[in-house]
Amino acid sequence: MKVIDHEPHFWFLFEENGRLFLDANCNHSFFGYSWMIELDVDESSAFNLKGRDYLGQLATEIQNGAPILEVTKSIYKYRNVTDLYREKVKSAIDLWKSNKTL
Repeated sequence: MKVIDHEPHFWFLFEENGRLFLDANCNHSFFGYSWMIELDVDESSAFNLKGRDYLGQLATEIQNGAPILEVTKSIYKYRNVTDLYREKVKSAIDLWKSNKTL
């Protein structure tokens, strides 16, 4: 897994074996959390057409849907892969940060 792009304090885009993952930084008042989804075919196509602007829109949709809440109707609620990739994400970000300082 590697970092492809990011928007500080908002989202990270990762790639692994041709698959794209968006990690949205969600905040609701005093409570913050990370919510990562694998981009589906339509989302990947939209990203290829619209670029970073699309990722900002998608991260905002995730944030506004409050997928972490038990009562949410967010379409992203059951797409969370944060726990599955936690260690890979940490390693990817550590490597990305170390390369930025060179």
